[in-house]
Amino acid sequence: MANKQFDVIVIGGGPGGYVAAIRAAQLGFNVACIDEWKNGKGGPALGGTCTNIGCIPSKALLQSSEHFEHAGKHFADHGIKVEGLGLDIDKMLGRKDAVVKQNNDGITYLFKKNKITFFHGRGAFAKASGAGYELKVTGAAEETIEGKHIIVATGSNPRALPGADFDEESILSNDGALRIPSVPKKLGLIGSGVIGLEMGSVWRRLGSEVTVLEALPTFLGAVDEQIAKEAHKAFVKQGLKIELGVKVGEVKSGKKGVTVAWTNAKGEAQTLEVDKLIVSIGRVPNTIGLNPEAVGLKLDERGAILVDDECRTSLPNVWAIGDVVRGPMLAHKAEEEGVAVAERIAGQHGHVNFNTIPWVIYTSPEIAWVGQTEQQLKAEGRAYKAGTFPFLANGRARALGDTTGMVKFLADATTDEILGVHIVGPMASELISEAVVAMEFKASAEDIARICHAHPSLSEATKEAALAVDKRTLNF
Repeated sequence: MANKQFDVIVIGGGPGGYVAAIRAAQLGFNVACIDEWKNGKGGPALGGTCTNIGCIPSKALLQSSEHFEHAGKHFADHGIKVEGLGLDIDKMLGRKDAVVKQNNDGITYLFKKNKITFFHGRGAFAKASGAGYELKVTGAAEETIEGKHIIVATGSNPRALPGADFDEESILSNDGALRIPSVPKKLGLIGSGVIGLEMGSVWRRLGSEVTVLEALPTFLGAVDEQIAKEAHKAFVKQGLKIELGVKVGEVKSGKKGVTVAWTNAKGEAQTLEVDKLIVSIGRVPNTIGLNPEAVGLKLDERGAILVDDECRTSLPNVWAIGDVVRGPMLAHKAEEEGVAVAERIAGQHGHVNFNTIPWVIYTSPEIAWVGQTEQQLKAEGRAYKAGTFPFLANGRARALGDTTGMVKFLADATTDEILGVHIVGPMASELISEAVVAMEFKASAEDIARICHAHPSLSEATKEAALAVDKRTLNF
């Protein structure tokens, strides 16, 4: 019996993969998507790491834990009395799982709506064929399918600490960190990146004593230094214990918990004993079982698939997107690449501007930025002007009772073009979109300064920071 033939086959059903499949279907192609993720019942769970054990469930727990902290610490400021406050962790985790399932089901619906053929299993290259490429699907049933164009969107896996493999019971990746069955008295975090800080924030709010061990001498090295310092101050005030410039030694896991030997920035030997340890030291491209050697697909030294600026691999009509290729490991970056590749296959001119991809850390305060940092501009010798505005002087932030942080604009000293916008404070994840739009249109700080913003709103802090570039803030 002849293999099923498709115009486009996407390997991976995460944000990049499922969006690429939908866009390709919209453009008239006969599309298939292969994804092996399983739910608790063994059925398909489309959405990849982001939906199942990443972006979506972490935001659900962040929201729940923030409600809990507000009820316990901040409601009284609003004249709201809470007596007998308690925590039902099973209910909280159940809500998180329900949110995940809603997203899984939503993607399944979109596949049916767009007539995308779905194969539940692991996709691997078998060989090149006259029609393009043969792929083997291994799952409940084995099947071989053929596609003219292949889009690899297999994502990434958490990087393990040497000598401390994940068991998801005591030593946790983002997966285990999202389903700890009871609040640990003491929680350790190795790495102060996005995932580590978000998960640390969740469990700190729920009652854990959290210690963060970071190898780098600076906190949030990728973030604008002024913003990172403001965030660090806020996190320490909340109760996170953050140790910088550390060297982690032996990690021992036993029945009573985990013991971490480490050396502080002064070279002094230390020991950290915790009930649970979350390791968040980055992620690695996932090409496990892809069988790239069967067709000669080239990988780099990190195991990422080599691609050009348009996501073309070393093979004709084979494309790769998202975490499995170069660039930031962000769900929205993968989505944009997925759309662009589908459009390129159709002969259109898909485009992704890496300079305007926003970054967000969903802690409290939130941290968001787009474009260059002040230290990057200094390093390249570019003349710039900076303007900042604190949420302390913003009426809406005062009404919310959340005045931590600021908005910061960086603009070219001569042309006033916006080069970067950095925010730490309430709803930074939403506020950053205005900056992304402005930078895409090559706007100047003056353009934002002269746009009318609603009052009272947090977005007024964006306008005021733009005004500050020209040293003419109105409310500070």
